Amino acid sequence: MGEWIRFWIVAVLLLSGVLCFVLEVIGIFRFGYVLNRMHASGIGDTMGLLLVVLALMIASGWNFVTLKLLLLILFMWLTSPTSTHFLSLVEMNTNPWLDRHVRRRIEA
Repeated sequence: MGEWIRFWIVAVLLLSGVLCFVLEVIGIFRFGYVLNRMHASGIGDTMGLLLVVLALMIASGWNFVTLKLLLLILFMWLTSPTSTHFLSLVEMNTNPWLDRHVRRRIEA
C-alpha cells in the first residue's frame, strides 16, 4: 500500500513539474518583450526543476543519490536567478528604447 502512495506522489510531482515547463515554453513564445520572457523562463525553470527533482528524490529513497539531487537543486537555485538578473541588467543598460516597455521610478 505504501508503494502505491509513493508512486502517486511521484507521479503528481512529475506531472506538475512538466506542466510548469510547458507553461514556461508557452510564456516564452507568447510574451513580446525580453524581460517578460526572462521572467517566465526563470520562474518556470525554478519551479519545474524543484518539482521534478523532488519527485526523483522521493522515487530514489534516502541514499547518496538523494543528497546529489539536493545539491543539484541548491546549485540551480543559486545560478539561475543570478544569470537572469545579470541578463536583465544588460538589457536595461543597453536597450535605447527601454522607455517603451518599462516605466522607471524617479528617485529624489
